[in-house]
Amino acid sequence: MKDKKLKKVDLIFECNDCKPVEVLEKTLKRDQDEIILDIIDSGLKGRGGAGFPTGLKWKFTKNEDSAIKYVICNADEGEPGTFKDREILSRVPEKIFVGMAICGYAIGAKEGFLYLRGEYNFLLKDLNATLDKFNAQVKDLGLDFTISIKSGSGAYICGEESALFESMEGKRGEPRNKPPYPTVAGYNSKPTVINNVETLAYVTMICRLGAQQFKDMGTNDSRGSKVFSVSGDTPIAGIYELELGMTVQEFVNEFGDGDTKAVQVGGASGSCVPRKNFADTIIGFEGIPTGGSMMIFNSSRSMYNVLHDYLEFFAEESCGQCSPCRIGCQQLLKGIEAVKRKERNPQYLEDLKKLAATMKLASKCGLGQSVANPFTSIVDNFKEEIIY
Repeated sequence: MKDKKLKKVDLIFECNDCKPVEVLEKTLKRDQDEIILDIIDSGLKGRGGAGFPTGLKWKFTKNEDSAIKYVICNADEGEPGTFKDREILSRVPEKIFVGMAICGYAIGAKEGFLYLRGEYNFLLKDLNATLDKFNAQVKDLGLDFTISIKSGSGAYICGEESALFESMEGKRGEPRNKPPYPTVAGYNSKPTVINNVETLAYVTMICRLGAQQFKDMGTNDSRGSKVFSVSGDTPIAGIYELELGMTVQEFVNEFGDGDTKAVQVGGASGSCVPRKNFADTIIGFEGIPTGGSMMIFNSSRSMYNVLHDYLEFFAEESCGQCSPCRIGCQQLLKGIEAVKRKERNPQYLEDLKKLAATMKLASKCGLGQSVANPFTSIVDNFKEEIIY
């Protein structure tokens, strides 16, 4: 029996009376600083997982003294278990484009790009048709801002913002050293705002409904709602928009199959929450943040196999630029295989956890830094499934 219903929301996909271009037309009559202040006041944080305040990113970029600035939409949705951006791109692309145009107006950029995941090239025909119409409408509104699409080649690492810039510039997709940050030196070394697909769609809705309506949802630390990709051992897999701040238990009550033993929050790079922690774990920036992936596992699943799959993925997708990630991913994978084959004793898992902690500190980008999340959470909570 479900003891609590989640607060379901319909901001992103409601489109019967939204008319995004009218939102843009109305917003262009406002002062740039006023728009940025609204985005700051709304509490909107990046919906790609990192959670940096969107309005501050815009403010920092606007304050840079440069004649050339860029707006980039990161549509390189490569996190295993995440498929919500694909749905947003398919169903409401205008909301994304309007969000980009509003950002361009607010920070003083004249050019924007949507960087599309290589596996999503099947969307290009429809996206370009919508974009051609949108660019013409923007011109009619008197805004000097044009959007175009660049397609990636399917590398997971290019979801990292600086590796994405390298790819857009025709180079090998590898992370850059930081600082400088994109707000100072991003694409072509110019000040750049880079936001996730979902973040930009929410910008459109905030400008339509007002900052307060968005701020009234969620919690003090996690304002608004979030689109989730729900998969795994669930009878109702799919895309759902929910208020942030729910517990994993509330989520499982709605989406579980009655035998849920673990939920992987945030995809392969996220953390695995065991049943004993469901009630105390908040899905949000004050608990476990997520880019949207929620993978549910019941008691029929081997968590050793789950971890093994994740480590194989990371070992394959590491760009190899830094040693902690390149070597660490391989050693973690070989390590759990050795323990499973009983070539190493169970205590060796503690040594591997130390390696994962070192990777978190020493890796150059989020790929190597995040491997410790699934590794440590699965080893700590499901050690017996690795040992036996």
